[in-house]
Amino acid sequence: MEYLANPEIWMAFATLATLEIVLGIDNIVFISVLTGHLPEHQRPKARFIGLLLAMVMRIGLLLSLTWMMGLTADLFTVLGEGISGRDLILLIGGAFLIAKATREVHNSLEIDEDHAHGGVTSGFAVVLVQIALIDVVFSLDSVITAVGLVDNLPVMIAAIVTAVAVMIFAAGPVSEFVEGNPTIKILALAFLVLIGFALVTEGLDIHVPKGYIYSAMAFSFGVQLLNIRASRRRQVKLRKAQLGDLIRVGR
Repeated sequence: MEYLANPEIWMAFATLATLEIVLGIDNIVFISVLTGHLPEHQRPKARFIGLLLAMVMRIGLLLSLTWMMGLTADLFTVLGEGISGRDLILLIGGAFLIAKATREVHNSLEIDEDHAHGGVTSGFAVVLVQIALIDVVFSLDSVITAVGLVDNLPVMIAAIVTAVAVMIFAAGPVSEFVEGNPTIKILALAFLVLIGFALVTEGLDIHVPKGYIYSAMAFSFGVQLLNIRASRRRQVKLRKAQLGDLIRVGR
């Protein structure tokens, strides 16, 4: 009870859980894009399993802190720059994210019947494998943040479980919104390219403040929402004008 009554513990938990949710946004976007290739009845299950995998990986990394810290040791040197295991994971994961998002943008812009009608292009197992692979990269970022903020393992695990629970509830609405708005989907894919680029630069020890990236993403998302709203208003006005024309012709 003394442990639970400690305000510092609750403050650390709230701060870390909030940061984990923010860091999980890119994971939700990636999962939403991937599950969009599945039949509609399989998407909730794939999102749920994908986020559970993310939680298991985060907790697994926390429980193996000694091994994870060993990833920061240089394995070899390239052009005088040390490359560690963590750097390799970030480089490979970032490159994978850029390639995957670029391919998705290409597929979204293709004018063929399969894509025009939202055809399914991936199997359930294939989607889960891709989610698991990128979860490793996102988990590294999440766990490193947790270790840097809090030195209490139960608090870190509780914050991660809470953050994933929130992400599970948010994943459905986010996926539906992304799928229902093609321009938002393209923007989400552009965000994934940006995040992949940030991971690659991080792997090369070029540190870009996450606040800059998330601020740019939030600004772009806000502008796109205004565009969508303006477009819908124009459509409403056009329909009213057409209806008025029909009424005048009828008279």
